[in-house]
Amino acid sequence: MKYVLKTPSLKNSQIQYEKELNEEQFRVVTEGDGPSLVLAGAGSGKTRTLVYRVAYLIEQGIHPENILLVTFTNKAAREMLYRVRELLGYEPSKLWGGTFHHIGNIILRKYASVLGLSPSFTIIDQDDVKTLLRSILNQYGEKRSCFPKPGVINSILSYCVNSQTPLLDYLHRRFPRQADELFEGMQWITNEFEKKKKISGTLDFDDLLLFWMRLLEKYHDVRKELSSQFQYILVDEYQDTNRIQANIIRYLGETHRNILVVGDDAQSIYSFRAAEVSNILHFPKVYPDAKIFHLETNYRSTPEILSLANHSISHNVEQFPKNLQANRANGGKKPAYVVLEDSRRQAQFVVQRILELRDQGTELSFISVLFRSAFQSLELELELSRRGIPYTMRGGLRFFEQAHIKDVVAFLKILFQWSDEISWRRILLMQEGIGERTVETILEMLKSHTSFEELLKDDLKTLSPKARIGFGKTLLFIKKLHEIFHQGLRETIFTLLSIGYENHIRKSFENFQDRIDDIKQLAEFSRGKTLESFLGEVMLGEGFRGEILSKEREDKEKLILSTIHQSKGLEWKVVFLIGLCEGQFPHYRVLENPKELEEERRLFYVAATRAKDELYLTSFIFQFSANASQSILHTSQFVSELHMNFFERWEVELAPMNDFFAEDNQYGDGILDRVARLRQKKKETGSDVEYIYE
Repeated sequence: MKYVLKTPSLKNSQIQYEKELNEEQFRVVTEGDGPSLVLAGAGSGKTRTLVYRVAYLIEQGIHPENILLVTFTNKAAREMLYRVRELLGYEPSKLWGGTFHHIGNIILRKYASVLGLSPSFTIIDQDDVKTLLRSILNQYGEKRSCFPKPGVINSILSYCVNSQTPLLDYLHRRFPRQADELFEGMQWITNEFEKKKKISGTLDFDDLLLFWMRLLEKYHDVRKELSSQFQYILVDEYQDTNRIQANIIRYLGETHRNILVVGDDAQSIYSFRAAEVSNILHFPKVYPDAKIFHLETNYRSTPEILSLANHSISHNVEQFPKNLQANRANGGKKPAYVVLEDSRRQAQFVVQRILELRDQGTELSFISVLFRSAFQSLELELELSRRGIPYTMRGGLRFFEQAHIKDVVAFLKILFQWSDEISWRRILLMQEGIGERTVETILEMLKSHTSFEELLKDDLKTLSPKARIGFGKTLLFIKKLHEIFHQGLRETIFTLLSIGYENHIRKSFENFQDRIDDIKQLAEFSRGKTLESFLGEVMLGEGFRGEILSKEREDKEKLILSTIHQSKGLEWKVVFLIGLCEGQFPHYRVLENPKELEEERRLFYVAATRAKDELYLTSFIFQFSANASQSILHTSQFVSELHMNFFERWEVELAPMNDFFAEDNQYGDGILDRVARLRQKKKETGSDVEYIYE
């Protein structure tokens, strides 16, 4: 006798899918069988669509244990699973949901013996990994100072695993002059690292993915068992997957081929984390029979903001064409484009406009200022401090609170005040062979000398040989800074970079190039300032906590500052996108690489689509170049390639008798007059000064 299990009718469902979803979302939820690519534009309700898809499958009779929902953050996973439960009205037990690492952990414990692992393996976090690598480096003895710090080694090994890049190839990209020299030692460190993890029965986060992929690649019976179990696989943020993650999904989907991936190639901005936009772009090539769905109804931004964003991203070649449509009615404000004189004027404009918006009823917490690189916030943070406006830096430290900036400032403080114990302590602990005890010995030694010149004559016999070398290097740095100091602060900071601090950054920090850029910007900021006034500005930026604003607002109302990378997935009523100058955004490092330039344009797209009601784009014209002369910046191509119909050009004037704005304009004339004067200078001198914005 045959018994037919009927598919439940949507009419009997407690969920009113057609009423609660738009037409695009409804199609994905009800037709997403087989390989399916959902191109979900910004603000189009992709999370809602995934949640309803899971609920729909369960109501169609698919057992929760046969559904796999993969997300990228624990927060997103918890939210989705909660919403599925709320939608169904009960807990769908045994539903597989979580991050790649969470799912990998569960599967590896089940099949540990197949891989020669113990089912009771422990997982070590980033701090544990650094501790283990530090102990391995200590075995290397005297040569350990040649290698990057444990955190940097961890980032190198992690990138190589997730991108499947050979170690030597990556070293050539990161340390072009030292790659071959470092390779043998780094290979030894890697081997020791793997041995120690194996002996102690531990896995790190990257191992959870790597061993999971090996399990599926090498053991076909296991692969068949798992791919048979997961009848439906749903993946969120597919544009952010790396090579390993894409392979895992492909293996798991072999039997049923019900793989539904959701993402937006226009928001793929994490290549530095080994994410590969090609995973989403090539999905139809991997699955020629794939269905392609589009979620193009945006519930966040005004039509005017979306028009600008759509036009910008249309300049990318490697992409799926898309056209986001606003669910909101026409009649919003066009994005404003504002050209300022220099970065200080830019900061003054942004802050003044923010105060106006606040006075008109927009809370500070509903406003965000976004930038491509951390150094672009320098002038803005100082201006916010001067005006007493509380702000928070999303996902990181304020500019002057960052370790590399504090290092540079510590050297300068010693030039200003010989007896600054805190600064001495900071720079001494940067050296190999100097620990806390040695620092105390050196500080006592400093008290017995009345001048730097006298200290240089000391034979330092009270110190150990290692400490003597480390302290000797520190003294040499300060001696060279003393010698160059008469040329100005800018030159002093660049000298500190060139005599060894840049090399220290490369070995100490993962995002070394960004930090070098920060210090170069700090040097330009210091140009023409006395050391006393410069340190005063720094301390203002470092110590400000928003005490000037009323206590009622201080606790709950703070302006948001953020890099664009940190802003993804968020939204604000008003967004200011600053520093739209060629070389800053897009970044100078990508200008010659079309692939990286397209990712920069995706960054611009992400930034623009964070705005709900108002979007302000700002750039500036004048900057001091490497030879300390004033040069003219090109307008960002992300602005110049936009048709003028997509934004409103704002002309900024200085109010009469406004000393606050006029104090540093030695000519007392307008920007265009100064441009004309510099262009004339170009003709007379044959210099390379240019101005391309008309």
